[in-house]
Amino acid sequence: MQAALTDLRDPKGLTLGGVTPLSTTDWPGKLAAVVFLQGCPWRCGYCHNAGLQPRCAAATAPHWPDVLAMLTRRVGLLDGVVFSGGEPTLQRRLGDAVAEVRALGLQTGLHTAGIYPARLAALLPALDWVGFDLKTDLDDAAAYDALAGSHHSAAAVRRSLDALLASGVAYEIRTTYHPLLIGDAALLAMAQTLQDLGVTQWVLQRWQTNPEPAQQALAPAWHWPHAPLLQAVRKRVAGVLLR
Repeated sequence: MQAALTDLRDPKGLTLGGVTPLSTTDWPGKLAAVVFLQGCPWRCGYCHNAGLQPRCAAATAPHWPDVLAMLTRRVGLLDGVVFSGGEPTLQRRLGDAVAEVRALGLQTGLHTAGIYPARLAALLPALDWVGFDLKTDLDDAAAYDALAGSHHSAAAVRRSLDALLASGVAYEIRTTYHPLLIGDAALLAMAQTLQDLGVTQWVLQRWQTNPEPAQQALAPAWHWPHAPLLQAVRKRVAGVLLR
């Protein structure tokens, strides 16, 4: 029912979760607005935007026509707009919104976990940059499913990653790191996969706890990869950044 109401309010049929008018961190090197789209089929335990996982938006959520009007007023102040989430590619009208942003003369970026390969591939020609979340070793399907809280996740992510790398669109591969979630062997396997794909830059993001008890229990064990492990990773992907 909520989705139907959203469609009536918004001719683009987008369900938004929020908007940040200006960010200097969501698209490296760019001044960007961030539009958060509601809904994600995965249930990653460490998700920092868990409120965006349900498909139904809050009654106070913004509507796309109002957001587009705000972006129009900010032309000349912004470099671009990042569509984030949730998982933005969950929403089939995302392409229309991207086209409207481009029509303003703004660049377009996307945050994605690669859940929907065909939808991502269709969007790539209209994107200037993609922030791609790589969860763990793609060759360990069970581990990927465990982190994503979903089934058959790794195969979809691999297809999305292949499409992104073949597209020529600028990108950032990033992974949320906790040593109990991504073991040493998995981290090295990820680095090897990225090296084999020709990726030379990789961001390891600091894991952050959230209110879930299972995540809070992980807090005492968090640390960055120890120096020998990080050195081995950088032999495969030289441009590893800890963030």
